[in-house]
Amino acid sequence: MEELAIFPSLKGKVAFVTGGASGLGGAIVEAFHRQGAKPAFIDIDEAAGAALAGRLGGCWFRKCDVTDPVDLQRAIVDAAQELGALDIIVNNVANDVRHAASETSPEAWRQILAVNLDPAFFTSIAALPFMKVAGGGSIINITSINAILGPANLAGYVAAKGAINAMTKSLAREWGQFKVRVNAIAPGWIVTDRQLKLWLTPEAESEWMTQVSLQRRIYPQDVTPLVLFLAASDSSVITGQVMVIDGGRT
Repeated sequence: MEELAIFPSLKGKVAFVTGGASGLGGAIVEAFHRQGAKPAFIDIDEAAGAALAGRLGGCWFRKCDVTDPVDLQRAIVDAAQELGALDIIVNNVANDVRHAASETSPEAWRQILAVNLDPAFFTSIAALPFMKVAGGGSIINITSINAILGPANLAGYVAAKGAINAMTKSLAREWGQFKVRVNAIAPGWIVTDRQLKLWLTPEAESEWMTQVSLQRRIYPQDVTPLVLFLAASDSSVITGQVMVIDGGRT
């Protein structure tokens, strides 16, 4: 496997990742660990989270329901207090549930936003006091090119990701005075076990390949280098940006 960049400024930094037990989140946690950072992560899947934490040598993990803002923010505060800092937030948790817009109940709509939008806001505001004390920090929101493309049967997910894009710019403007940077990454179709199980059929992948410039799959490891760069001091004057990784789809 090709060796990727090492960012010395990440060594010893505390990086908190939501939805970090598997998929892209798990790859992000592992990437920070390889950099010598101190990853902390939450996930609703306790078994997968405990397994990853154990494999990485016991990094900080807690089962958490991100739709409960009190539970979510308590986890952030506890992680910061136990690890002694909070330098980086990666708002990764999401659920790309399919639904026909005309058949979506108010309760289902709120649930979609409670997973895909609200945690990014509540995590960020809980992290801010710790970052202010530290003299700065980096918040990275994982969004999606679907906020640009607007595919059918994903209205809630698309709305949430579009809102995160806008929120990224607003928080970057508001918190720049504290040297807190806020950026977003909008990946294309990332191949994970979940996508292979639920959505990425041979037919769907064949159609995707006709729409991209680079005729290859996108894996979590294709996204993690940009996460690390935006977390590191190498990107110290980059904020308020939404960066696309999609093989040339958009």
